[in-house]
Parts: sequence; C-alpha cells; structure tokens
Amino acid sequence: MGKALIIGCGGVASVAIHKCCQNSAAFSEIMIASRTKSKCDALKEKLAPTTATKIHTAQIDADDVPALTQLIKSFAPDVVLNLALPYQDLHIMDACLAAGANYVDTANYEPEDTAKFEYKWQWAYRERFEKAGLTALLGSGFDPGVTGVFSAYALKHQFDEINYIDILDCNAGDHGYPFATNFNPEINIREVSANGSYWEEGHWVETKPMEIKRVYNFPEIGPKDMYLLHHEELESLGLNIPGIKRIRFFMTFGESYLTHLRCLEDVGMTSIEPIDFEGKKIVPLQFLKAVLPDPASLGPRTKGKTNIGCIFRGKKDGKDKTYYLYNVCDHQECYKEVGSQAVSYTTGVPAMIGAMLIMNGTWKGPGVKNIEEFDPDPFMNALNKWGLPWQESFHPELVD
Repeated sequence: MGKALIIGCGGVASVAIHKCCQNSAAFSEIMIASRTKSKCDALKEKLAPTTATKIHTAQIDADDVPALTQLIKSFAPDVVLNLALPYQDLHIMDACLAAGANYVDTANYEPEDTAKFEYKWQWAYRERFEKAGLTALLGSGFDPGVTGVFSAYALKHQFDEINYIDILDCNAGDHGYPFATNFNPEINIREVSANGSYWEEGHWVETKPMEIKRVYNFPEIGPKDMYLLHHEELESLGLNIPGIKRIRFFMTFGESYLTHLRCLEDVGMTSIEPIDFEGKKIVPLQFLKAVLPDPASLGPRTKGKTNIGCIFRGKKDGKDKTYYLYNVCDHQECYKEVGSQAVSYTTGVPAMIGAMLIMNGTWKGPGVKNIEEFDPDPFMNALNKWGLPWQESFHPELVD
C-alpha cells in the first residue's frame, strides 16, 4: 500500500490514473495535480465510485519549484510520477530532492527553446539523488520504457551478449482526420522534424529527417513504411547493454501525415523560433498545436492497432541468435477500458508499473537510473497482468 503524487492530467496521465485506481492494492492513495484543477476534479469524480484508491486533487504549476515542494511535503507520497511536459522534468526533480520524494517519468528532459532531447541534464542529478537516498527512474513509458525492459529481459534470459537492437514503433491506427498527432503535437512534431540518428560502434551517426526508410511486415498489422528517427533510449541502451554495436529506432508514418508535415514545415508552421504577430511574440508550433485536434479527443474515433517492440541479434553459447519481443495493442479496446487510444495507453500503463515498483521497493537503489538498469522480470510480469501482454518470436523478419 502506498501513496503516489501524479503530476499532469492529459491523455497519458489519464490512463496511468485509471490503472492506479484498478490497482488499489498497491495505490492506496493518489493525488492528481495539474495546472487545470477542473480536469483533475472531473477525473476524480469519474473514478472515485469505481475504486478503493483514495483520490485527492490539487492545482499546481510544475515550474513553480517552491509551491511544488510544499505540495509534495504536505501529501508525503512514496513516489512522484511526472506526466507533465518534458520541459518540466528538472523542476520536478528539484522539488523531489527538496521534499525527499522518489521520482518517475516517461520522457527525458528537453529545453523549451531547442528541439534537443538527451539524458545529460538528468544524469547530472545522479549524485544529488544518491546523497539524498532517493531513486529517480527515467523513462518508464513504452519507448523509452518497455523497450529498455525488453532489452534487459533479452540480455538476462536469451543472450550472452546483444550486438544489434532495432526498435520498431508502428501505429496503424486511423482517426479519420487529414492530419493529427497521437500525442502532444508540439513534442510529436519536434521529434519527427528533427534530424535522425542511430548509435553505432560507440558514436552517433546523424541522418536528415526521414532520410532512411524501410518497409516492415508487422505481426497482426502487415507491411508499413517506417522511418529512422533519433530516440532517447538509444543513448542509455548504448551504455547499459554490453556488446552493443548498433541500435536504431524506426517509427511508421502514413503518406498523408508526411505530406501535411512537409507542407507545414515549408510554410514555417513547425518552427520553435518566436515571431512577431500583431504586437505579440508567438511560437508557430505552439499556435499550430492550438488549431490541431486535441490528441485526447482521438480515442473514440481511432480504429486499428499498434505494434511496438525490439528485434535483438547477438550471441548465445557462441552461436548467432535472433529474438523479437513486441506488444500489439488495439485502439478500440483501450478506449472501451479507459477512454483513451492505444498511444496514451501504451505509455500510461508502464508509467503506473514503474511507479508501483519504486513505491513498493521491488526496485530500489538511490541515484538516477534508466529503466534497463533494474531487474526486468517484475516489470515483464506486470505488463501481462495490467493490459500490455508481450509476445516473442525466435525467427523474425529482420530490418536490412
């Protein structure tokens, strides 16, 4: 039995909160804190009659470190689950240190003014968390998150050494809009329009956005176009999985999405440089976010499945071996269960699991840790129990 303070009340947070309430044996009390308290109150009203978990709500600006510190101290949670924006990670980590609370997030820090996400800012907190005897678990979503757990599990049970990892993220959902993003448009478009990169022989190889394309035949979905992107877990897995020669990350995109994105880029709508508009400074990408459909509204209209997983190649007992671990998730089933589409679901469920394992002490060790640094088995068992069952294949199609 434990207490969790959950910061954020968007699509992913809503799934994680639903899951905490389903798992009231672990989460006896939660507090939902967000800039917009009315959203927290509406979720509490919906869930309170269905759960033994006691739900509190609070208004908070996660960038206000003194106010957040005070809130953490007064609620005294066993863990703070950060489901706010990646720009706010460091402020929330500061507040956890000041208040003496463990920390969990799903996405690494990126500064608001540069579309660059990497772990160095959060890894710089290692010594402070160690000295405080607190744990900060980074990247407990799906990718990063489950992909790291899959890697640790593959290394523990299937390989003596892993040489190649290809992370494949396929969303074959159809929401019926000409253009919309499945999670926060600002973060999504920054990620997709940035240069790609992959980790090879101890260094980064940079590529132009969408330069490298492959077609992959995804189990339960079929062939889809996928493109090489930079993704944060490549950085931590490159350090934490011994024997690695190359790690790549691919994500699927439909032609309609890419055509719209190219057009928006060409006219400057994806820029994060402020411009003057009628006497005010506005950021074009933030304006674009305001006119696009809210990702939280896509749930009822999205049909189809996601398939996210890792293909591993390495050695076992001196022989070459290939192994594919993946999860298939159905958008409509997710909506029926928690009122969200599968992109939020596949991030929100692992967020709950990571928070649970830190909260109940199954995973412990002071400092700042990436998810693959812990024993994967409890997490893998929890995935099967809480809605993201994994599948494995020993003869997968490879990505050339």
